[in-house]
Amino acid sequence: MVAGVLIDWGGVLTTSLSDSIARWIVADRIDHAHYHAVMSELVRQAYDGAAEGSQETVVHALERGELDGSAFERDLAARLLTLDGVPPEAEGLLERMFAGFERVEAMHDMLRAVRGHGVRTCLLSNSWSNAYPRDGWDELFDAVVISGEVGMRKPEPRIFRHALDLLALPGESCVFIDDFEANIAAARALGIHGIHHRDAETTIAQLESLLQIPLRPA
Repeated sequence: MVAGVLIDWGGVLTTSLSDSIARWIVADRIDHAHYHAVMSELVRQAYDGAAEGSQETVVHALERGELDGSAFERDLAARLLTLDGVPPEAEGLLERMFAGFERVEAMHDMLRAVRGHGVRTCLLSNSWSNAYPRDGWDELFDAVVISGEVGMRKPEPRIFRHALDLLALPGESCVFIDDFEANIAAARALGIHGIHHRDAETTIAQLESLLQIPLRPA
């Protein structure tokens, strides 16, 4: 029986990261092809290979809170180019990248319904030194785990174990919802059920099937 839901923030409880990035690329006149090449390599280095013990990168450090946002902004800006062939403005870069995030109300309503049925919930999010809109979180979460605040990051097994400890539940009694396959694989390796989020309707239907409870208005 599933008694706990672990869930990501950006791209799951919000609109997709790719949509937000697309808006920022246009607004800041970023060279899209160059950005894609740079970011693909950073993400590959951060998520490929063993979850623990792999080569450390600036993304590892940022997500664990070992590198502050302004330092990462300077590093990333130096790697990127605008359409004018110069680096973008570093200050405020991360805020501009994530400015396009919008709440997905159906997913927030789903979490309220989950808790209404007595299922415990935990936010489990990798942070990029970004602020979170925390109003109403008491209605949504029994526990909150943000990577930069706990010094751990997905897909490290220890951050999942930390979240499970906060919920006082074993892995096999929980489901993890995330939009990134590497994180889902790490959770499943610990016995946690995984739902790879692509859109609200599909995710909610899959969670209803797993929990055997209705999560949408009749």
